[in-house]
Amino acid sequence: MELKKPYLLFLGDAADQLAAKVAQGIKTWRPECCVGQYRLDGCNADVGLKDISIEEASAAGAKTLIIGVANRGGVISETWLSVLIEAIEAGMDIASGLHNKLTDIPELVACAEKHGRSLFDVRYPTQSYPVANGVKRSGKRLLTVGTDCSVGKMYTSLAIEKEMCDQGVDADFRATGQTGILITGGGVSVDCVVADFIAGAIEAIAPENKAEHWDVIEGQGSLFHASFAGVTMGLIHGSQPDALVLCHEPTREHMRGLPGYALPDIQTCIETNLQAARLTNPDVQCVGISVNTSALEEQEAMSYMDLLETEIGLPVVDPFRQGVSRIVEKLKEL
Repeated sequence: MELKKPYLLFLGDAADQLAAKVAQGIKTWRPECCVGQYRLDGCNADVGLKDISIEEASAAGAKTLIIGVANRGGVISETWLSVLIEAIEAGMDIASGLHNKLTDIPELVACAEKHGRSLFDVRYPTQSYPVANGVKRSGKRLLTVGTDCSVGKMYTSLAIEKEMCDQGVDADFRATGQTGILITGGGVSVDCVVADFIAGAIEAIAPENKAEHWDVIEGQGSLFHASFAGVTMGLIHGSQPDALVLCHEPTREHMRGLPGYALPDIQTCIETNLQAARLTNPDVQCVGISVNTSALEEQEAMSYMDLLETEIGLPVVDPFRQGVSRIVEKLKEL
């Protein structure tokens, strides 16, 4: 799916800043695509954009209203409907990454049909994907992998794409989750693809390209997570990666949501991911480690990363604290 730009970010009645993390992500990574934010009374979030009305957003050229807030249960609140309908009538498409589908709400469907607008439930694929063929394709690809879920794979991927572009490298971010799709306007939410077609879906969103072009593919899950290893394996094989970046959060006591499973050793995790990736690209390399040190004080974080870099022998960075230029320099050697 491809979302029309620019966007109006709908924050609704977000209870707090965290509830508006999707809108915040879009504003952080694609500010040039945003005309403003729309907040209902009682909204406790603010992503730092101008508060504008639907009429003002339309006049500013907004093509898509993005629901950038997640409430409890991921449902589309009835209190939002009048605003969504007003946006459709003003000429905007609506996009959402919530579990509750826009296309399951009769009022929205009828209004969209009447005005020739589209409803995008980005969590749910809108096309069928082929079975992967594993045939070598031109261009270069990087995939972020993780020791666990929710360790910064999307943030790291976006940071790498931005740094590559800033350095004049031809690169594109390829979204594989609903938030990444809403940030960039395209991709596939791979956790909703039938298992047999996951690798094929990734082949489709990162196809053949110019020899010097890099696709930076957003990773999902972890090979060491008992719940989500399957989606990770499909991503690895479909990406056919030339490079892997391992993402890690060092303060976890166990795998997210699985108290009985310890986090893997870093070196073991690197080797296991490389072994899996060699099926479709025997020349794959791990080029660095991205560490989410947000739970550590700065000196503790720096000491941890220095020690890990000495142990592993690869660039170790926190993309938020330090940026990812050292990883990109490593990529430029491939």
